Amino acid sequence: MAQTKDNQENLMEKIVSLAKRRGFIFPGSEIYGGLANSWDYGPLGVELKNNIKQLWWKKFVQNRDDIIGIDSALIMNPKVWEASGHVATFNDPLVECKKCNYRERSDILIALEYPEPIVHDIDPIKQLKNLIKLNIKCPNGGVHDWTIPRQFNLMFKTNLGPVESRENVVYLRPETAQGMFVDFKNVLDTSRKTVPFGIAQIGKAFRNEITPGNFIFRTREFEQMEIEYFIPVPKKDKDWQEHFEYWRKEMHDWMEKDLGLDKKHIYELEVPEDKRAHYSKRTIDFEYDFPFGKNELYGLAYRTDFDLRNHYKETAPYRDSQTGEEFWPHVIEPTWGVDRSILAVLIEHYAEDNDRVLLKLPSKLAPYKVAVFPLLANKPELVNKAKEIYDELKQNFMVAWDDRGNIGKRYYAQDEIGTPFCITVDFDSLEDKKVTVRNRDMMKQERVAVKDLVDYFKKQLED
Repeated sequence: MAQTKDNQENLMEKIVSLAKRRGFIFPGSEIYGGLANSWDYGPLGVELKNNIKQLWWKKFVQNRDDIIGIDSALIMNPKVWEASGHVATFNDPLVECKKCNYRERSDILIALEYPEPIVHDIDPIKQLKNLIKLNIKCPNGGVHDWTIPRQFNLMFKTNLGPVESRENVVYLRPETAQGMFVDFKNVLDTSRKTVPFGIAQIGKAFRNEITPGNFIFRTREFEQMEIEYFIPVPKKDKDWQEHFEYWRKEMHDWMEKDLGLDKKHIYELEVPEDKRAHYSKRTIDFEYDFPFGKNELYGLAYRTDFDLRNHYKETAPYRDSQTGEEFWPHVIEPTWGVDRSILAVLIEHYAEDNDRVLLKLPSKLAPYKVAVFPLLANKPELVNKAKEIYDELKQNFMVAWDDRGNIGKRYYAQDEIGTPFCITVDFDSLEDKKVTVRNRDMMKQERVAVKDLVDYFKKQLED
């Protein structure tokens, strides 16, 4: 059955409520009234986040010979952003309703009213004419009167050092990519890699979005997992297209096999030329069925040699050891958003079974792999035995301890945070040296010998 708009909005509310109630994601600075679209990851959220990042790092860096990682600085020399084109071109068209002071990107206003792209003009005056011509209404309702769109640079400015001056202006990085381009020669000299090879990085980026929103989907502070994959100068279009297609498949593999997203909820959007970033010759957006609509989850771009040519203007940074040819490698860039990955995972794996709420998280993503319960919290012999099992298992897995309330409520609490297995230590356990292991998804229970638990879970939790 197709989801109605009300059902989808209700799902989003449930996700946000669950995230706070169970310690995944909290509103930032909440005791001071919060800060718009600022979010903190709680005890379970940081485990989920780390699991996603570690899984990505293992898949794309540790398990490969052609990709190596770095961790570059958040604040870089401002000349980096001049060379990359961000100072001049990293802008969004901002309009304001003169009646109510509502602010929004003019292209988004048009897209909300007309989902199918009908206008691609980037000239501010043309955009204003389109707003008027198409009679785009203010979302706040009533009479609307739009200002002329003006370009709004999305980079956060700050000052380096104690004195505020134009000379001391620096920026919080709006993307992680430039660190990999600026460090390209250092990485090349120390790693001895030959093209094709990639540089990977996981890190924070900052964009002064005009209208952030939809929980953690669009925020001003976010985290990226990104690869710059360097290839030889293409002799024909098919040369870079083959690499592009390879990474397209790798990204689908990650979404479907690693995050467990249903491919029916994933779409590809071929970004038209006038909507692509200034450095891109081709871009694909991978979109997902979020409750608030189909929207971008990840991106894949062919950046050509734009970045390396702008950072290494005088001398080509790569020399072929066989031919002696010097050139600027081209770049295929797959980009994964960490926060959007988390949101998609929570949405995809949220389920309800009568009065039971559960997150059917893949075991490799679940914050806790196993929960250990003594049947009764007021029986020392049960608690002591359960503690022994807990202490042994946590040497191998993330394990939760819970001795509050009845067993049924404990099961449901662990279901709600995605724990795949629960162990109950009862009075029979003291005699037969076995415990009851309960499966989250099937709710099947079986008795397993205490001495076999580590091997049992290693097998059950295998990917």
